[in-house]
Amino acid sequence: MRFIEEIVVEEFLPTFRSMLAEELRDRGFTQREVADALGISQSAVSKYAHGEVSRNETLLEDERVQELVERVADGLSTGDMTPVQALVEAEVLIRQFEEGDLLATLHEQQMPELSEYDGALSVHDPDSTLRTAERVRSSVRRGLRTLTNASGFAGLIPNVGSNLAECLPEPSGIEDVAAIPGRIFDVKGQATVPSDPEFGVSEHVASVLLSAREAGRDVHSAVNIRYDPDIIASLEDSGYDAIEFDPDAPTDPIVAALSDRDDLTDTFALYQSGAYGIEAITYVLGPDAPTVARAVRSLLTE
Repeated sequence: MRFIEEIVVEEFLPTFRSMLAEELRDRGFTQREVADALGISQSAVSKYAHGEVSRNETLLEDERVQELVERVADGLSTGDMTPVQALVEAEVLIRQFEEGDLLATLHEQQMPELSEYDGALSVHDPDSTLRTAERVRSSVRRGLRTLTNASGFAGLIPNVGSNLAECLPEPSGIEDVAAIPGRIFDVKGQATVPSDPEFGVSEHVASVLLSAREAGRDVHSAVNIRYDPDIIASLEDSGYDAIEFDPDAPTDPIVAALSDRDDLTDTFALYQSGAYGIEAITYVLGPDAPTVARAVRSLLTE
């Protein structure tokens, strides 16, 4: 009796880890950094580097394994992907391979009796909430890098600070919106991000995003920047719709401003020019965090 998990441990993991170790070393990781990223010892990394670990040729040549290795290596090297997300992505591929795919075939080769059955080993759901949440956090990180790498972004941060938020596909409240704890602030001309994106930490920008969705807009991300007539004009010149709303409206001002607008661009701006005790502000909303970040960055290249 041979379990498919043994195929995973003895065939998939050594092959996948050795391929990933090579990709990380190619991206400038030290042996210690590779070991930390993979959660293994430096001696194991050394064995991978010197070809002392047997690898499965079928797995080595599979394009899906190659694509995952490259994607995980890119994510870990840029910081867009956490070890948790890397683990989840690898687990999803493993479960896919187990269900009548490559690992199932290897399993049958080593245990021919299995070929008589059509049953699938459904262990992990590829559409799991964990996987989706990690992808949203990764998207926010990419958007943040676009903003913070843009020269002059700090000058667009309002007094209350900026935040970049993105929600799950079907959010039910702010707990389903990932953003930056403590917001992004201008510290001596430098945009400062205090910590990694988390869910449920933004009430302000998350509420605007959720209200826009309540109004029927298919948006998943929002960022707030300071208000200035020239900023609004620049956004419109770049092809983005800009809608003014009344912060003192008796009902939800975002819903009120968007309820009768069916002709909006996919990425658009909402703004208010200030009221008593309320700072003037601009919001850019769109399908994901990198997209709204690029819209904001376009203001800095005018």
